[in-house]
Amino acid sequence: MPGPGDRGGAKQKPKDARKTLRRLLKYMLEYAWIVFLLLICAFASNIGNLLGPDFAGKAITAASEGKGNVDMHIVVHYGLLMLAVYVGSNLLSFLVNIGMMHVGRYVARNMRRDVFNKLMKLPVSYFDKHLAGDIISRVSYDIDVVSTSLSSDVVQILTSIVTVVGSFTMMCMISVPLVFCMAFTIPVSVLFTGYMSKKTRPLYRVRSLAYGEMNGFAEEMFTGQKTILAYAHEDYVCDRFEEINRNAAEAYRDADGLGMTMGPTIGLINNIGLSAIGLGGALLYMNSVVGIGQISSFILYSRKFSGPINEISNIINEIFSALAAAERVFQLLDEIEEVKDKEGAAILTQANGLVEARNVEFGYKKNRIIIHDFNMLAKPGETVAIVGHTGAGKTTIINLLMRFYDPQNGMIYVDDNEAVSYTMKSLRKNYSMVLQDTWVFNGTIFDNIAYGKENASMEEVAEAAKAAHIHNYIMKLPQGYSTVISEDGGNISKGQKQLITIARAMLYDTSMLILDEATSNVDTATERKVQAAMRTLMVGKTCFIIAHRLSTIRNADNILVMDNGDVVEQGSHDELMKKQGAYYRLYASQFE
Repeated sequence: MPGPGDRGGAKQKPKDARKTLRRLLKYMLEYAWIVFLLLICAFASNIGNLLGPDFAGKAITAASEGKGNVDMHIVVHYGLLMLAVYVGSNLLSFLVNIGMMHVGRYVARNMRRDVFNKLMKLPVSYFDKHLAGDIISRVSYDIDVVSTSLSSDVVQILTSIVTVVGSFTMMCMISVPLVFCMAFTIPVSVLFTGYMSKKTRPLYRVRSLAYGEMNGFAEEMFTGQKTILAYAHEDYVCDRFEEINRNAAEAYRDADGLGMTMGPTIGLINNIGLSAIGLGGALLYMNSVVGIGQISSFILYSRKFSGPINEISNIINEIFSALAAAERVFQLLDEIEEVKDKEGAAILTQANGLVEARNVEFGYKKNRIIIHDFNMLAKPGETVAIVGHTGAGKTTIINLLMRFYDPQNGMIYVDDNEAVSYTMKSLRKNYSMVLQDTWVFNGTIFDNIAYGKENASMEEVAEAAKAAHIHNYIMKLPQGYSTVISEDGGNISKGQKQLITIARAMLYDTSMLILDEATSNVDTATERKVQAAMRTLMVGKTCFIIAHRLSTIRNADNILVMDNGDVVEQGSHDELMKKQGAYYRLYASQFE
């Protein structure tokens, strides 16, 4: 299985970045009126900041008239105005920051909602090809990066643009010659920022991929912790994680390390410009072209002009990181969804249970067919067993029946109609499944058993549990059916989990039943009881059973013996034993 780092290159084309940015802005448009109000507040805050230096310059001019000529009323007036605009500006900035934090949170919530809804629509093949940890990384880490950037960077950039334009305008109004003193720093700053952007943008994409790979590996190792301990493989796993962790740390260092050089370099360029202003201002003052107050105001405006440029150079790195994270999220949202229902697809309400496969061919990869010319007929109420060596294609047949995958050639029919002529949801609801890989969720035992049947009563759940021989165990628990099962059923045994899933299938009344090694995790005595209960459950239902213990399927109406994707034999147990072929050898091997 390829790791997250194996998919896609490190470079992100500018047009892709623009497309990603446009999609992010669409999420913000859902809160356009809030963002609009916040932008007005941010604009007003910047206007206040821009007026402050002007008031300061006028106060300095009034105070520089000489001893006995200072008009304190004017000095105090402009001093109070300066204080008022700065206090008001900071209050508005506080409101803007709080507002954008909420907008970022709402956008993250909506993105997670869309991603989760998308995951529910993706085919099984997507989850077969992608690590669970990488998917979780996109849902959590990547969206958090986007949310943080939206909360702080978007308004910051827009307000910085206003500050730069406003400061430059005010500087031109104060003294054009002084503007020329610092003009050379502007193109240098722009060219340097553009150059560094091209260098850092792909590095942030590599960083996101590296973190996805690390999360995927960690999730996989935590899931298989018992196996790791059983094989004393801890040192190897730690070494492997150290390597992946080091790659992620190096990717972080490469991206942020290079990106962090932008701010200090832009600051150096701006300081050189400030020195030029000081030298030029002194010469102009000596020639009576400008006054002390004008020079003071110009220096303050030059700082306001250069400050946002420095901030933007730092913010650009965060934006590139957010764009790289957003690209991974949108890649998931752009994945091809499960095959859509055909136009006019019928809803299968209560299937009779007639299932037929005609000349079915299938491969998980189109150029590698693993099921060849598969034919099968299961009449209503019949039990069809599928046996064979590991890798023979047994579980693949179940995937095709459930339409987790569709065949490349041939067709599967249900009640004499093509399976694709029904809606996928209604087709699957007509199957009950008990799999070897049991699944329980974090909730009560009652909720887990009643999972497939809406509004199930306690009596119905208890009857299903009794039939699955799990009722007595449940009643011994302190809270009975209200006992909460921890995540992935960590506080109950595998056999108990399997009995709960069997009870779930018994409660979910359907006309077709799939049992994939349904009793593999229970002891022999319990298995006999469950088999008896399941025979009652199977009465009148079309059943498909995958079993390795052939003694459990002796009563099947039809047994399909598979080998390398082909049905090499089929018939009843007695018929196949008389042939003394592949089934006979499989059966005999279990009793040697």
